Amino acid sequence: MGNCFSEESPGGAQAVGSGGIAGEGGGVSDAVNLFLKSRGAPFSQIELSLSASNLRDRDMLSKSDPMAVVFLKKRDGTLEEIGRTEVILNSLSPSWVAKINVNYQFEVVQPLVFQIYDVDSQFHNVPEKMIRLEEQQFLGEATCLLSEAVTKSTKTLALSVGMLTVRAEETFGAKIQTEMVFRCCDLENKDLFSKSDPFLLISRVSESGAPIPICKTEVRKNDLNPTWKPLVLNLQQIGSKENPLNIECFNFNIRGKHDLIGKVVKSMTELEGLHHRHQGDYFFIPTGVGQEHHNKVLKSQIFVDKYFESRQKTFLDYISGGCELNFMVAIDFTASNGNPRLPDSLHYIDPSGRPNAYQRAVMEVGEVLQFYDTDKRFPAWGFGARPIDGPVSHCFNLNGSTYQPEVEGIQGIMSAYISALYNVSLAGPTLFGHVINTAATIAGQSVTSGSQKYFVLLIITDGVVTDLQETIEAIVKASDLPLSILIVGVGGADFKEMEFLDADRGERLESPNGRVATRDIVQFVPFRDVQNNEISVIQSLLAELPGQFLSYMRNRDC
Repeated sequence: MGNCFSEESPGGAQAVGSGGIAGEGGGVSDAVNLFLKSRGAPFSQIELSLSASNLRDRDMLSKSDPMAVVFLKKRDGTLEEIGRTEVILNSLSPSWVAKINVNYQFEVVQPLVFQIYDVDSQFHNVPEKMIRLEEQQFLGEATCLLSEAVTKSTKTLALSVGMLTVRAEETFGAKIQTEMVFRCCDLENKDLFSKSDPFLLISRVSESGAPIPICKTEVRKNDLNPTWKPLVLNLQQIGSKENPLNIECFNFNIRGKHDLIGKVVKSMTELEGLHHRHQGDYFFIPTGVGQEHHNKVLKSQIFVDKYFESRQKTFLDYISGGCELNFMVAIDFTASNGNPRLPDSLHYIDPSGRPNAYQRAVMEVGEVLQFYDTDKRFPAWGFGARPIDGPVSHCFNLNGSTYQPEVEGIQGIMSAYISALYNVSLAGPTLFGHVINTAATIAGQSVTSGSQKYFVLLIITDGVVTDLQETIEAIVKASDLPLSILIVGVGGADFKEMEFLDADRGERLESPNGRVATRDIVQFVPFRDVQNNEISVIQSLLAELPGQFLSYMRNRDC
């Protein structure tokens, strides 16, 4: 994936830097945070190559003249056309030359619909985009998820008559990455009682002229001559090495109203030139509006201390190479959830079939992750409950088995969850350590056996953990393993302490004994903030996962 990192190592361990923003009027930093969150890891462009065999023959005196049309199916069921192939004359087994480009987003389920048409001879000289589909003969339709297509080198789909073969490849630009180290000198001091706290925001310029945020550095405290940690971005994010980039330096403000210190506009080619010539470029401040617009050049300069291009294995390289994502679930059964038989309980099972918050979280995260796991057998646990005639357990198998925690598919998780509600007594307290250690044991065993697996543990809870230090220690130990932890907070509790586990502000967790996590593996989101937008909970939870996956893989491959 096209991640942008700000970390010591080229692979990075954390998407974007530490410039997290709070308060109203967040402006630029809020915009970049929203953009990066909504994109998750910035999308990868996928090129689809299509061929078919044994198509239906609709022509009387010759063979069909097929054209393929590809659609993206939206959540409301409507189809959005994303591309067409050329028309191939007299062929029942066409191999189309035209490629279909589609933006792959890991955190979104993207159903593709392929429709094949026999184009009438009177339209053979008409540009493909102008051909009216309703005037052509329909030959067949096939569907698959984009995530299914990218996990295999080729995907063969059945049409009503014949077969369609889809080959999905990541474009070359996604694999070329550039690592840069930026340094500034003589920045203007914007703070009254201390020095400025600068960070850089990099944006590309869209065709309309509007800036589109790509990434940002961490914040450097009290520093007028900062050197930031390396940024890694890829050619796909920029479009071309000749495209102009806005590089803006801001003074961080905790209220979110950041002061612009200065900016430069440079292409990647020009930044590379600055590095090779060991030269800097002067910041400027835009002043005036309209025809009176001009730039005030400052004494502050920006330098490129490092510029290094390389071909890196991407997230999809590992996935298409056979690496799997294994989904795990842990559900909070503490008494604070309320009596499951009462409608005000967070565990209430609505007879109408409307899912509760726990069920929604499992389904919405699971529907994305399940397609990266071939056997679709998922470990599912509960914690904070007392099984019949037993003590309180902080990690029990949802399916009631003594030894085997796995269930079949997402529906298996749902069934085991409902069954457990009638077979345990809600208790407490809320402890995460046992569940995390259990998941880490499975991940460790996978490493020992040499399996190509990365594990994703989803923890759904209604309250703040009471074993915070034990949880931190478990997370720090697990940071060496192929494991990420997604935490969903449901209900009305104050989850501020939970956000501490999510190291989005750049400070890695440190265990009570002083050991620091090797990477950030936790992502937290309060479900109530996103429950009115059906896809944003998935995006918020899964946004960092490809980056966490890559940080583990690249550290392992070193």
